Amino acid sequence: MMKLFDAPRQPLVGVALAAAGGVLIADFVPIHAPWFVGGLVALALLALFRQSTLATYALVATGFFFLHSSRLTESPGLQLARNLGERPRAVTARGAVVSEPKVAANGFASFLFQLESIEFGGKRETSRATLFVRWRGAANFGDELQLFGIAEPIAPPRNPGELDMRSYLARHDVRRELFVRYAEGGVLLNRAGGNPLLGAAQKSRAWMQRVLCRGLDDSPDVEGLISGMVLGLRHQTPEDIEEPFQQTGTLHLFAVAGLHVGIVARLLWIIAIVAQLPRKWAAWLIIPALFFYAAVTGLHTSSVRAALMSAVLLGGFLIERKVFALNSLAAAAVLILAWDTNELFSVGFQLSFAVVAGIILLTEPFFRLFRRWFEADQFLPRSLFSRPRRIADRTLWWITRAASVSAAAWIGSLPLMLWYYNLVTPISLLANLVVIPIAFFILAGGMLSMIAASISSSLSVIFNNANWVLARLVLAVVHLFAQWPAGHFYAERPHWPNGARAAVTVLDLGAGAAVHVRTRDSDWLFDSGGGRDFVRVVRNYLRSRGVNRLDGLLLSHGDAAHIGGASAVAQNFRPRTIIDTGAHDRSRVHHALIDEFAQRKISRSLRAADEEIRLSREVTARIIFPPRDFSASMADDQTIVAQLLVDGKPRILFMSDSGEATERALLEHGASLRSDIVVKGQHHSGISGSAEFLDAVRPLAIVATSRDFPESERIPDNWAEMVRSRGIKLLRQDETGAVELNFFRDHWEATSYLTSETFRSPSR
Repeated sequence: MMKLFDAPRQPLVGVALAAAGGVLIADFVPIHAPWFVGGLVALALLALFRQSTLATYALVATGFFFLHSSRLTESPGLQLARNLGERPRAVTARGAVVSEPKVAANGFASFLFQLESIEFGGKRETSRATLFVRWRGAANFGDELQLFGIAEPIAPPRNPGELDMRSYLARHDVRRELFVRYAEGGVLLNRAGGNPLLGAAQKSRAWMQRVLCRGLDDSPDVEGLISGMVLGLRHQTPEDIEEPFQQTGTLHLFAVAGLHVGIVARLLWIIAIVAQLPRKWAAWLIIPALFFYAAVTGLHTSSVRAALMSAVLLGGFLIERKVFALNSLAAAAVLILAWDTNELFSVGFQLSFAVVAGIILLTEPFFRLFRRWFEADQFLPRSLFSRPRRIADRTLWWITRAASVSAAAWIGSLPLMLWYYNLVTPISLLANLVVIPIAFFILAGGMLSMIAASISSSLSVIFNNANWVLARLVLAVVHLFAQWPAGHFYAERPHWPNGARAAVTVLDLGAGAAVHVRTRDSDWLFDSGGGRDFVRVVRNYLRSRGVNRLDGLLLSHGDAAHIGGASAVAQNFRPRTIIDTGAHDRSRVHHALIDEFAQRKISRSLRAADEEIRLSREVTARIIFPPRDFSASMADDQTIVAQLLVDGKPRILFMSDSGEATERALLEHGASLRSDIVVKGQHHSGISGSAEFLDAVRPLAIVATSRDFPESERIPDNWAEMVRSRGIKLLRQDETGAVELNFFRDHWEATSYLTSETFRSPSR
């Protein structure tokens, strides 16, 4: 194996590591001052005169430290954020669309918008900052627009496991969001704006997509798969198609990277050979073509890295020198970081370089290891082998080589996949062996279809139909491997156990609800949130906690914001027990869910007051409302009220959206309501949590949902004041986000996800 730090042969490896080190240090302690520039110049002179390797590495680290510091302390986005302040501001912004707009189901298009000028507070100023825009209007890449809307800070995630869009955009120096509520709030000024190269790439991509999808109008899933694999149009691929690829470790097929760029380079090289071009001429033509392909597919880190590596390798033909793969990888890393130091913190950058480094460093050791298992006696002359034996030996050599690459790539990506996606995919070792060869022909077929389109549309359709067959085969194989037992599983990030007997996370879903109850040996979910909440928050949260299967799902009442995601929960997490109320209701959502469960032969356990559910040895849920055969005019008045006992102590009273009618019934029934914490939503009428009820429960803390609209979902100011006057800690989720509750043997703690504030129980 090549030596990693062999400076004469791999000098750029040390340079890349020094650059990454400088960026990391600057991210923790950024310094941007004139004296620092002077120190940098002195270090450069030292490196020049001493010709020391360590001095050179120190110079590189210092240079990247300075470069990253300047981007963290002085940037257009930061300057605009300081000028706008932290409160929402009405602004008029003029600029250009610099990313491909993505249109959501609600009709809003979201895109990045680079400013030319911005007007607020009666003043207009020029700015090169970039805003994240949401506009209910039609926008295209390169459009020059004038937009009137509300500029405000980008909201942080409110729940564990939720996408942190704020941090992601900040790495691209996007610090503010511009919300344009109406289509009339935007005016098109010019359609010819933006980077001309990227504009040409966007138009080329649109043409290529039309060609690739010609004749496939009745197969949207195949269209999405082919467009994603050939052109990197991942956002156009339906989520139900994309998820099995993630679970089988083959999602990289949608990220244009070394595989895709290598196939394009190979096809172009074949064309050059047919045209009898000299090697140097072929290299001069192929290198810019690869960068244009990277631009067509979105200039993602993986495609730029692959294009840079290919350019360095092909450049060997120009200067007639041997090029080393690891050195080329390091060169690509240095160039990308010089362009944008924040790429170091991008998941795509880290995965791309980790996978390729793994392949470069580990493929040969794995190949030698695997080869020993079935290699023929090396002292036996190959001329004595029969033809079938030679064919079998060659086939086994190819399989071993492919398995070595697959294993090396999996090892390279494993730590990052576990850290960022909580996902481990052992099945990917086998899935990639089957899928990648088919994907090769799909990519080649796509390239040939585009070449043939300029000659004959009928010939192009023939290639598309061949790709249709191959794409169907890929989908079938990936879905098969995704269902393989233990083929993939989700795992929580490694952490030191805190010794809690039970951990309860009250997710912040606005008017909806989903509560995760984790004991030492079980995972339960109380309500599922709405259908959109499940996709946006609940599913990602459960996976971040390493939940692969739920022990139980409790459905409190027939409100879509509480049980709308129950079907998806049943499908994704297969709860062993589903607890439902036996109370009759008129909820169409609830009735549809019951019918679906019946069709899928999923059983429900109907529970009523005075029944207990054993969650674990230390934790029990006691149902205290409603009684069996109870009926009410609205779902909020017949919700399940449950009390959670930890080590026999009543810790939490789950009230869901119960109102004063339920509270009166509980008081009249004489049930023991005393609990340390109340977890509640807002009743449809907006009236709940009466003084008499709180006197009976005597909680130390209340976790309550709250949102501004509609008014019935907002905590009334007088009620909040009444709660505080009783010495009760009010954790309102419009301020705290999710709330994490940890119960120990003799105390408990409540922590706000948004503020990290922790409230600890006093002795009682």
